[in-house]
Amino acid sequence: MKAEWEDEEEGQAAEERSEALIEDDRGQWYVIHVYSGQESTVQERLEKRIESMHMDDLIYEVLIPTDEKIEVKDGKRSTVEERVFPGYILVRMEMTDESWHAVRNTPGVAGFVTSGDTAVPLEPEEVEQIQNRMAEEQPLPKIDVEVGENVRVTSGPFDGFVGVVNQIDEKQGKVHVLVNMFGRDTPVELDFTQVEKL
Repeated sequence: MKAEWEDEEEGQAAEERSEALIEDDRGQWYVIHVYSGQESTVQERLEKRIESMHMDDLIYEVLIPTDEKIEVKDGKRSTVEERVFPGYILVRMEMTDESWHAVRNTPGVAGFVTSGDTAVPLEPEEVEQIQNRMAEEQPLPKIDVEVGENVRVTSGPFDGFVGVVNQIDEKQGKVHVLVNMFGRDTPVELDFTQVEKL
């Protein structure tokens, strides 16, 4: 179990990473396709490669955009970090033949996101959107049910009832479930923590 100071440190680190997206104007941000599930490994490899090849004057930062989500497992609520773009990382760099080869030849890198044969940098608006998403103070709930799925209500006045998910409000962390009461489907708004898949 994490201590409170560890959560605070992680939160500060995420905030610093997101602020760095636009505060430092050297280079441009490029999207790199990596093998799925290896984002952190590739980030470490690339950072070591930059250091060993003395490329820090051309490649400034490697970032994995993440979101914080609230997840409920075994009735316990926890905050988890989730990748915004699984299979992709961002690199802020000056695009030269040297820097391109250093990034492209890092083990685990599948390639740059391109238009034709040319690596295309992110637009400033796109960088700002990612920065805003990473800087969100309130973690969003991680809702693992979909419209049309059967769920069981696990707490509250409808505890034990079974219903069908009719609507999902991710921002509010609510699900609307049609519960059969007195022979008719009755819409009930519940917190996402109050339902589980059947």
